[in-house]
Amino acid sequence: MTAVTPITTGRRPPAGASRSRRGRTGWVFVGPFMAVFALVFLAPIAYSLYLSFFRDQLVGGTSFVGLDNFQRAFEDEQFWAAVGRVLLFLVVQVPVMLGLALLIALALDSGRLYGKSFFRIAVFLPYAVPAVVATLMWGFIYGTRFGLVGNINEAFGVSLPDPLSPSLVLASIGNIVTWEFIGYNMLIFYSALRVVPKSLYEAAEIDGAGEWRVITAVKIPAIRGALVIATIFSVIGSFQLFNEPSILQSLAPNAITTYFTPNLYTFTLSFSGRQQNYAATVSLVMGVVTMIIAYAVQLRGMRKEA
Repeated sequence: MTAVTPITTGRRPPAGASRSRRGRTGWVFVGPFMAVFALVFLAPIAYSLYLSFFRDQLVGGTSFVGLDNFQRAFEDEQFWAAVGRVLLFLVVQVPVMLGLALLIALALDSGRLYGKSFFRIAVFLPYAVPAVVATLMWGFIYGTRFGLVGNINEAFGVSLPDPLSPSLVLASIGNIVTWEFIGYNMLIFYSALRVVPKSLYEAAEIDGAGEWRVITAVKIPAIRGALVIATIFSVIGSFQLFNEPSILQSLAPNAITTYFTPNLYTFTLSFSGRQQNYAATVSLVMGVVTMIIAYAVQLRGMRKEA
């Protein structure tokens, strides 16, 4: 007797139908994200763009003005003064913050730091403090009448500069932001250092490289991607500066104006000045400026990496 092999009469589905089925399956997984993304990101941008073409007037109501709001924004001295202020903040504060974060990450990665676990948590802990609470705490420390600065002046008979004076308030805000986010950036750098292949260290040791040479030739180039990401996040965060000046404004009304930062200026226009259309225009212009600078930082970082 011979075995009879059954004959399959079914046909394989066409390749196009299989690809179509896989495409539908992919959209099932991606669809919820795309819906939320369109609702919370694309829709507000589209609505802001719509508002920017109109102006709400006391006489005549809302009227279409075309690009007049954008022309007004480009000629607005207060807006560009706010942009210049956050640019100065970015140029000074971001390198200091990232440099300190990188230094701490390198110290943790070296294995020579006593109490490494405690030190890592202590540095990261300020990031867990809400920005409002951190700003209120530092605002009390900066106080010259009832705060720490005032107590030092009374105890030692000295006259320390007022941290909330017009000439020092930007540096004081930079100190608060650095204190808040240095642990966050440290964690990014430290995580990147932990995945650097050990073979690179072994090769450097065979070549007789010292600790400083290992840092400059092995560690920092190996985490360049993390450095670029942290820089881009910091650039975006600098242009979004709002919580710190907004909260300190009541403590230093003569130093922090309503147009101290672009976000504070937009908030004032929208909620105090009832100029929602122009506020939407300023937000769009500021978003484009932020995107251009962040993209330039990314291109420069990728060029160096290449």
